[in-house]
Amino acid sequence: MTDTLPQTDALATERALSLDAHWMPFTANRAFKQAPRMLVGAKDMHYVADDGRRILDGTAGLWCVNAGHGREPIVKAIARQAAEMDYAPPFQMGHPHAFHLAERLVELLPGDLDRVFYTNSGSEAVDTALKMALAYHRARGEPSRVRFVGRLRGYHGVGFGGMSVGGIEANRKPFAGQMLAGVDHLPHTHDLAQNAFSRGQPAWGGHLAEELERIVARQGAETIAAVIVEPVAGSTGVLIPPVGYLERLRAICDQHGILLIFDEVITGFGRLGAPFAATRFAVTPDLMTVAKGITNGAVPMGAVFARRGIHDTVVHSADPGIEFFHGYTYSGHPLACAAALATLDVYRDEGLFERAAEMGAYLETAMHELRGEPHVIDVRTLGFVAAFELAPREGAVGARGVETFVACFREGALVRATGDNIALSPPLIAERAHVDELVDVIRRVLRRIA
Repeated sequence: MTDTLPQTDALATERALSLDAHWMPFTANRAFKQAPRMLVGAKDMHYVADDGRRILDGTAGLWCVNAGHGREPIVKAIARQAAEMDYAPPFQMGHPHAFHLAERLVELLPGDLDRVFYTNSGSEAVDTALKMALAYHRARGEPSRVRFVGRLRGYHGVGFGGMSVGGIEANRKPFAGQMLAGVDHLPHTHDLAQNAFSRGQPAWGGHLAEELERIVARQGAETIAAVIVEPVAGSTGVLIPPVGYLERLRAICDQHGILLIFDEVITGFGRLGAPFAATRFAVTPDLMTVAKGITNGAVPMGAVFARRGIHDTVVHSADPGIEFFHGYTYSGHPLACAAALATLDVYRDEGLFERAAEMGAYLETAMHELRGEPHVIDVRTLGFVAAFELAPREGAVGARGVETFVACFREGALVRATGDNIALSPPLIAERAHVDELVDVIRRVLRRIA
């Protein structure tokens, strides 16, 4: 696919901006504002920087622009919807696109995951799923099930619920005094001594799911509402589930009446070469959270997919009136629904999930060629996502990762740094030449980084 990049005169405008008023998210604000990296346009596989340079997008924006940037069917669908009806209240009202979209989504889902609750982000979807788990157990007569089990190095957004079940300490520490009570954490599955340079799922580590049995023995199954994991942990550096690990979690949850929640905000909509990780691994959760790729990142949207029995238990056991006291002003926003419907059409018409499976093999081979480059201590790949890990600099953990990210941007490629891990998740429209270019940029940068 050849990009026709948008013409922009934003260069002068951007340089004239004051940067003081904007408090940026998950950003080293002081460092950024001393040397800003500004994007002013995007099309297909590339961004345009404010100095006119083309920046190859190696991260699908932020794991979300799976179909590439500025796709005409999505742009037109949003514009049409804005002209027809810009907003509709979601409480005690509805609009057809929200119901049509739910039907389209259910067609992609495994098993009896066939009820859709809309949110606006992955963070909101996670907190919604946690509430659903509590409501379900209360409705079925087990109100004592109020505990949650997350996983170390897990990322589940920035709501207090998501932070509590998440396991990235830097995200939790500033707010530790207000985390949810009653949360346990499984160990993460990342072990360089056992799994370095694995291709696909590592053979070692499936036994780590057994820690859930020990948590059950310690806390009592009757107190645990749900276990939440990312099938592939993304924001912590692309941690691949060991063979048998997810299957064992499913079995333990079934044995003890515990709900299993998959956070598929990153893995959903083709990233692993299948509609969802649940499809790829043939493990069906009870609840699934999504966002990002549902609209190709064009309009904020998230969702929770629930098994029919969970929905029916909550809804049909309630007194007349509102059954689930939860929702958002922008749940199922008309523009988001229009973007999502158009995005699903693009995925289907261009076979992008299948393309991701095919291109994943090429990305795996190309990334593992980085083995032996300076500082590289691991490469991890699955589907159309990859990461490599750098040896931390003594006394400055994460510094090499940040320097690699900045240097790649200067060389014309956008990658994602999380500590000393560099992640790649290109749009699913990427061609082999794009993968080659990304790896060539990375190789040149690594040979310069101290």
